[in-house]
Amino acid sequence: MTNLKKNILILLLLCTQVSLAQERVAEHVVLISIDGFRPDFYLDKAWPSPNLQEMAQGGAHALGVNGVFPSVTYPSHTTIVTGRTPIHHGIYYNAPFEPAGQTGRWYWESEKIQVPTLWDAVKERGLKSASFIWPVSVGAPIDYNLPEFWSLEQGFGRIEPMRQMENPKGLLAEMELEVLGKLNERTFNGDYLNREDRIGEMAGYILETYKPNLISLHLIATDHFQHEEGREGPMVKKSLAATDRAIGKIVEAAQRAGILDKTTFVITGDHGFVNIHSSLSPNVWLVEAGLMEDAKDRGDWKATFHTSGASAFLHLKDANDQASLDQVKQILENLPENYKKLFRVVDRAELDRIGADPNAALALAPIQGISFSSSSTGDALKPAKGGTHGFFPDFKEIQTGFVAWGAGIMSDVEIQEMDLVDVAAVIDYLLDLKMDLPESTFYPGIKK
Repeated sequence: MTNLKKNILILLLLCTQVSLAQERVAEHVVLISIDGFRPDFYLDKAWPSPNLQEMAQGGAHALGVNGVFPSVTYPSHTTIVTGRTPIHHGIYYNAPFEPAGQTGRWYWESEKIQVPTLWDAVKERGLKSASFIWPVSVGAPIDYNLPEFWSLEQGFGRIEPMRQMENPKGLLAEMELEVLGKLNERTFNGDYLNREDRIGEMAGYILETYKPNLISLHLIATDHFQHEEGREGPMVKKSLAATDRAIGKIVEAAQRAGILDKTTFVITGDHGFVNIHSSLSPNVWLVEAGLMEDAKDRGDWKATFHTSGASAFLHLKDANDQASLDQVKQILENLPENYKKLFRVVDRAELDRIGADPNAALALAPIQGISFSSSSTGDALKPAKGGTHGFFPDFKEIQTGFVAWGAGIMSDVEIQEMDLVDVAAVIDYLLDLKMDLPESTFYPGIKK
């Protein structure tokens, strides 16, 4: 090839890249998931979140975001990056239902996602991505990836398993050298708020150094302490302050890199939270009826409830076993009224409408204050405390939040209500990804 032809090809390539950049509203999108994110965290000034509150006022925000069923972390995060409900994307719970008994595995590997993700679309458009502690991201097509992953081996910890799954190799070591310091179980531990600082510093370092087009990161402290203390516990406020500080670190990194005016922050969550006082164990009823055994592998079982957060999903050993399904329905129908008033039965037609696990024969959705337990022994109704989620997403307390701020976003826009599937459409618009998003609605009123 002559030098002239090479120069022409280079020029054409540069022109194409400039043209694509001009189509994009933002050059960089920072997608932040705050686990257990509630709209009052930015709507109520009593909460210590100055960055979030400034972004909500200076950009677009929702009064409430309806989640998926069950409203737990892994299905919800996969909905955020696909714009699809679990029935389509295939991540039905945090931990998959395992017929031979639960091993403790979660849905870690991205290969289990059955539809394209934002990361796939970014790669197809020739753009770069980064991600930090995002659920179901092991092996995802991400240029700089530190996925959420841990070992089931006793005492193995969480730092080294993440390091084993990182991409590229040496990514965590580079960040430890440049910004973090050596990570260990004390300096990167979900029981303490320094974990949020470390994740903010990771994302800020990669944004400033490599300037990827999409960064996704998962902050967990508000979830952890709401589980322990309920919605209004003292550590919940402190955890939100730490989360807000982590967001501020990323904003400052964009400022230092000179790209803040080309960057958009999209902040959302996976679910709200509900205070609980009691738990209900439906597998106790199935053991009493001889449909399963009180054993780790469920013994000689025909039907069992797989709990996910507050809710419970009925699985049959033989999907065509109508007799066992009818028996379970009869058990539920014959319960005393003081049990029946604590939940409702979600039938298969309603599960299809909400987009839940297609393998579940039915589900049980509790009232607020009650959570379902996987226990198969003891009293069916037991005491419980703290907070949880996983409820059917049809009431205010279980809604999550949404804030979009920065390049391409109109200021002071209030969205009364939206769905979690709609978040992907916002990022598709910002980065001009041209994804097929049949369940995801983009609201043009947020466009600047």
